[in-house]
Amino acid sequence: MESVFRNFYRNCYLRTNGFMPAQPLDHLFFPGDFFQIRNGELFVLGNIFRNGVIDQGDCKIGTGIKQNPANWQFSDGVSRPYLGRGVGKDLDGEFEYSKQLLAFTARGSFMFKGSNPESVKILNFNDLQSALIIKMTQTMFSFRELYIVTEVVAPSDWVLAVAGASNAELEIAADSGDSVTVDVFGHHKSRTIQSRDIEYYHHERNRKPTFFKAKKLVVQDERKEVFISDLLRQRMDVNQWARNFFDYDFHAESLNYHQMPANAGASVLDMLQANELNPNTALQYFRWGDANLDDIEKLFTIYGH
Repeated sequence: MESVFRNFYRNCYLRTNGFMPAQPLDHLFFPGDFFQIRNGELFVLGNIFRNGVIDQGDCKIGTGIKQNPANWQFSDGVSRPYLGRGVGKDLDGEFEYSKQLLAFTARGSFMFKGSNPESVKILNFNDLQSALIIKMTQTMFSFRELYIVTEVVAPSDWVLAVAGASNAELEIAADSGDSVTVDVFGHHKSRTIQSRDIEYYHHERNRKPTFFKAKKLVVQDERKEVFISDLLRQRMDVNQWARNFFDYDFHAESLNYHQMPANAGASVLDMLQANELNPNTALQYFRWGDANLDDIEKLFTIYGH
């Protein structure tokens, strides 16, 4: 994904208590969707209910759960140099309208407003988590990296403007129907008068599930600790072993492995003996953790093939 959206995605997670925007923003998510993130792209692979991983009768779904509206209006790097009223003319004569100028400080500065946010949520995920680990890693699939959507938010409407460069501007206006000057960003009658260097500006006027929370497969901490301990023991005498094996007087400082490798979880799974990970042992190796800012960062990390 374009890095211009990184600031919005991070702020959305922080301001809304852990909800992530869809990627791309016009994609719809539903509770039970499972996906992976590869090379900066999010791929939905299926749904635990539609694919028969979990029976509908075993799941409790909550709908229309009200969210705090204050959490769904936020911005970063945006000011309002002008907010006032103007007069226009049409076939029926003169009319008054509210006009607003938004100034964006830097590339990636944004303004977002979501109205009447409600969520749909899997209420008893904790009751399903063990069965999901076994089925998703062993008996039905063999995933080692996976996310499952547990809750989605669908505002009645939302609007987002993102700057593509420093000093971007967006001028909008709306007929507010009275003589009071109002904030017209997100107004149902708003229209663009002019814009400069705006990368993205969209007003979604339907209640679509565009924002979500997810759980992700995580390797159990106990298993990672055992792996690190074994690794330390194996590396303690590696220098002496190398000198004896290669019959050469290498000079090498003692290696420091006290820091846990960033990919320790993946390494644990790679180093398992054949058949050591099976339906009976899967719960010893995996648990579900909350998707977080590290996972959002994966949407903006593109690597070579």
